[in-house]
Amino acid sequence: MKLQPDKSDVQTLTAHGPGWVAINNEKVEHSVVLGSRGERFEWNCARFEDLEAEHFAQLASLGAELVIFGSGERIRFPKPQWLQALMARRTGVETMDTPAACRTYNILAGEGRHVLAALIVESPSGG
Repeated sequence: MKLQPDKSDVQTLTAHGPGWVAINNEKVEHSVVLGSRGERFEWNCARFEDLEAEHFAQLASLGAELVIFGSGERIRFPKPQWLQALMARRTGVETMDTPAACRTYNILAGEGRHVLAALIVESPSGG
């Protein structure tokens, strides 16, 4: 699906599909963290089942006001103990499937909020 954000000076998620997202029209085929203040790095978790508390502690260290967690092709909620580092910093967390997280990130980043999108990009079924 192609996403059409308004003109923005922040990194945006411009499209997504099975097994990929596009950041400023660059196709990315791995899980990724993207931030409205220029943060961008590969997130070392190919599947929801790979997640641990350390993945969310890494996000907490970035100091965003909100983390949008894209849990893959379907919504799956992180274990509460995984979120301790974010809660300790009073960082909000919203969980949704990755396509919804892409759309939500664009809206909030476009509003000037300090937001992170932590997106699980799963390989398509059978791949």
